[in-house]
Amino acid sequence: MKQPPLDDRKAYILATVVYEYVATAEPVASQTLTQKYNLGVSSATVRNEMAELEAGGYLVQPHTSAGRVPSDAGYRTYVDELMQPESLTPADRRRIRDDLHEASRELDDLIDQTTRLLGRLSKSLAFVTKPQSGTQTFKHVQLISIAPRTGVAIVVTSYGVSAQSLFELNRDASAEELTRLSSALNARCASRLMSEVLESDVAAVVAELGLGDDLRGAVVGALQSARASEVPEIAAAGAQNLLDQPEFADVRKLRSILRIVEEQRTLYDIVADAMESDSASVKIGHELGNEELADLSVVTVPYRFGPSAIGMLSILGPRRMPYARLLALASGTADSLSRRLADAEIR
Repeated sequence: MKQPPLDDRKAYILATVVYEYVATAEPVASQTLTQKYNLGVSSATVRNEMAELEAGGYLVQPHTSAGRVPSDAGYRTYVDELMQPESLTPADRRRIRDDLHEASRELDDLIDQTTRLLGRLSKSLAFVTKPQSGTQTFKHVQLISIAPRTGVAIVVTSYGVSAQSLFELNRDASAEELTRLSSALNARCASRLMSEVLESDVAAVVAELGLGDDLRGAVVGALQSARASEVPEIAAAGAQNLLDQPEFADVRKLRSILRIVEEQRTLYDIVADAMESDSASVKIGHELGNEELADLSVVTVPYRFGPSAIGMLSILGPRRMPYARLLALASGTADSLSRRLADAEIR
């Protein structure tokens, strides 16, 4: 439903309701606004304006009390039109810079460190997807024997994403044969786009070495697993911070939310469409596409690794979140992470 446009007074009152509700977690009454903020109008006028904001879908009255809280549409209007951007404090910037500078050069460790830092600073659940790119390339394959006729094929891409695939052979294969096949495939396919490493390449190498078709199938299966891994690895931290939010005093509700967000696929689905964007985004309540997450919002900002690889850095918390503060925090952390990835040889 399209919300009616707001005049200046209604817009100011809506922004003030959002600000007050974020600060107190209590439904906001007209008398509260009149007493705490210089609105320049009577309590009766504010009450009438709030009633019209409710009729327009911007506010809701959760109980029979006089207090109102923002709806999804109210938050959306606030974020898109009324919110004043914030900047990080010098102390926040130093802490982010110093924490990431001290992290190791291992990509996984750096992502984990970033996630934990963001969870602490945001006092919410933070999660970070590892870099993904349409130009992700094949790095190497390793074939390892684990029994006379059983082995594992490991495919590693240029950004550390790996896929493992068990295989069974029709005959015993020596470690030397597996090593020769791995080396030949790596020499032929290294640095190619994953989409350009074809079954015909594998078949040609296997034929050149005089090896069996079962080995061809083992390698092709591992490559398919690597390509089919659409959901990037996700690091998450700070779920316990939701315990401190009054919205989740109902333990059953909190358990339901934690069960859902523990699933990597769910976290990825929340931010998947943001992967196509090069700017910050905010999803509010029902926009997350899951009724059990309707009391939450997510702030997402991209970061870069190399010329084209993009990962997503996100903060998930109650709809009653300080959006401007968290956008600044996510953006500042993403900028620092991108610089850290560019400044050092990350493995």
